[in-house]
Amino acid sequence: MDSSTDVGINERIARCVRDLRSTRGLTLDALAARSGVSRSMISMIERGAASPTAVVLEKLAAGLSVSMASLFGGASASAPAQPLVRHGQQAQWRDPQSGYTRRSVSPPNWPSPLQLVEVDFPAGARVAYETASRENVIHQQVWVMEGRIDVELGDQRHSLHPGDCLAMRLDQPLIFSNPGSQTARYVVAICDLSST
Repeated sequence: MDSSTDVGINERIARCVRDLRSTRGLTLDALAARSGVSRSMISMIERGAASPTAVVLEKLAAGLSVSMASLFGGASASAPAQPLVRHGQQAQWRDPQSGYTRRSVSPPNWPSPLQLVEVDFPAGARVAYETASRENVIHQQVWVMEGRIDVELGDQRHSLHPGDCLAMRLDQPLIFSNPGSQTARYVVAICDLSST
């Protein structure tokens, strides 16, 4: 991804975090307390002045009681929802810490509890989410297309290979790692019934 793409996705994230915080009537201090992300970092993210990591975005999503995929938006909240989004229009983001990339496959703003995300996870990468409790229940399924990933959910560890699919609730610490020598590719299906 080039730097212009990074700027575009950071602007989308900034808008989504700002809009969600405003809709929920939260101050910067209140969101900082709920998410465990500092007030100054939230302010930088909302201005598009920071490239947050996946771990920071997950904390913000938990504090806002949404899925992390919701923070990537795509279209402005005022744009009409369309049932089709072309491949070239799908928001893509790269985690500056682990190097994994995620593509928001689902049409933005479409009124559905289901979101699809495609992930390329580099060899040796590891991301640990603290996954704070949310006001709503979010279900997620991970379907491996290529390579291998290990998923630790609470005290359970699962090694996933091509074709394997793991279902989980996002209510415990969650760690993704790629112990293999090649990039793993997988699809994440996220169901958030509060989003409809």
